[in-house]
Amino acid sequence: MSEVVAKRYADALFQLASEKEVADKLISELEIVKEVFQNEAQLNAFLTDPRITNEQKHTLIDSSFGKLDKYIVNTLKLLAERGRASNVATIVDEYVRLYNESRGTEIATVYSTRALTDDEKVQLATSFKTRFNKKEIIIKNEIDPSLLGGMKIRVGNTIYDGSVQNKLNRMKQNIVSETI
Repeated sequence: MSEVVAKRYADALFQLASEKEVADKLISELEIVKEVFQNEAQLNAFLTDPRITNEQKHTLIDSSFGKLDKYIVNTLKLLAERGRASNVATIVDEYVRLYNESRGTEIATVYSTRALTDDEKVQLATSFKTRFNKKEIIIKNEIDPSLLGGMKIRVGNTIYDGSVQNKLNRMKQNIVSETI
C-alpha cells in the first residue's frame, strides 16, 4: 500500500475520532494494535488471505480486538475487507503524526551511547521547542554504541548529528580534501 493510501485511512480515522472526541483514547489503543500486527505474522497472513471470507475475518477481529474502541474495530474490518490489513502499522504511525501535529507536539528521537538523564531530556526538549516552535517535544532515547560518544537527534525528517563518529568522519574528509 502506498503511503498516500495509508494517509487517507489515518486521516479518515483521525477526523472521525476528533469529531467524536475520542482521539486521545485511540492513541493508546492504536499503539497496542500496531504492536500486535507487527508481532503476529499469522494474523496478517489470515487477514490478507483471499480464501478467508470477510465474515471469518470479522469474527477474528471481534474476538481479538473487540474490547477496543468501535472505530478501531470497524477500521480493522474495513482494512481486512479491502486486503490492506498488512499495513496497519503505517496507518497507526500516520494517525499518531496527525494527532501530534494537531496538538503542537513533535517527537524527537535521541540516539546516544548511554541513557539520558531526566535533566538532559528536559534541556533538549526546551531547546527544540523553541527551535521548532512547538508546544511540546517528546524525547525518545535510543542507545546506539556505534556513535562512540555525543548524540544524534532526529526530529521529523531533520537529523542533527553531534556524534563523535560524525566528527571523525568530517575530519577525515577535510584531511583527504586538503591533501588532494
